[in-house]
Amino acid sequence: MTIATMMREAQSQSAGADSTGASGSAPAVAVRVRGLTKGFGAGEQRVQALRGIDWDVYCGQLTMIVGPSGCGKTTLLSVIAGILNCDEGEVEIFGRALSAMGDRGRTRFRAENIGFVFQQYNLLPALTAAENAAIPLVIAGWPRERAVRRAGEVLSSLGMGKKLASLPGQLSGGQMQRVAIARALVHEPRLLVCDEPTAALDHETGLSVMNLMRQAAVRPDRAVVVVTHDNRVFGFGDRVAHMDDGRIVRIDEQAVEGAEPGTIGE
Repeated sequence: MTIATMMREAQSQSAGADSTGASGSAPAVAVRVRGLTKGFGAGEQRVQALRGIDWDVYCGQLTMIVGPSGCGKTTLLSVIAGILNCDEGEVEIFGRALSAMGDRGRTRFRAENIGFVFQQYNLLPALTAAENAAIPLVIAGWPRERAVRRAGEVLSSLGMGKKLASLPGQLSGGQMQRVAIARALVHEPRLLVCDEPTAALDHETGLSVMNLMRQAAVRPDRAVVVVTHDNRVFGFGDRVAHMDDGRIVRIDEQAVEGAEPGTIGE
């Protein structure tokens, strides 16, 4: 399924209702956080990164986490994604509590439901673009040829159809970021989490990447959470959570024009 197809399906399903549920029902909660705390170190050296956060992320929306360096944004994202354990509190993803899962169950849940886009692309240099994007499917047990073919379809929908056989060293920064996005989307996760996805990109490429994120978010069964310092892209967020000193101090809601369906140019 291409990004354009996903957009058309989302628009069809949401016709007549806005992002807050103009049809009379509120959007479903994708992530529910209650009383979340997290610290690092011990004794006098201990740093409290999260200080009792209560927060909801809704399906069908792109939610941003913004704030100064060191305020806890990436820590919050990592706890939501199940990469870090919290000290206190609870995180539910699509109604399932992470604390109720063992390590193996949490790993499987992440593999099936969560996609990751990191600031550093983390591509394997010896693999082609299609092979890099196929990694989640290979880990999930797909035959390699089928996984690479599916990854190629996703990359093509992101405007990378002519670069499927290229190695990371042969790609630009924007192209590598698209491979990273394809890798995050290839298994069709319900939750997409992104840490500074535009930090290393020029303005035009950054806007293209955020347009792709919005396309991924506009589905009633999916949510996207983006940590960013880049105020050029704040306007892409349906909700913007402002953090300071380990707390969410304000949440802004804003109307966002729909992302254009289709592919980004080659």
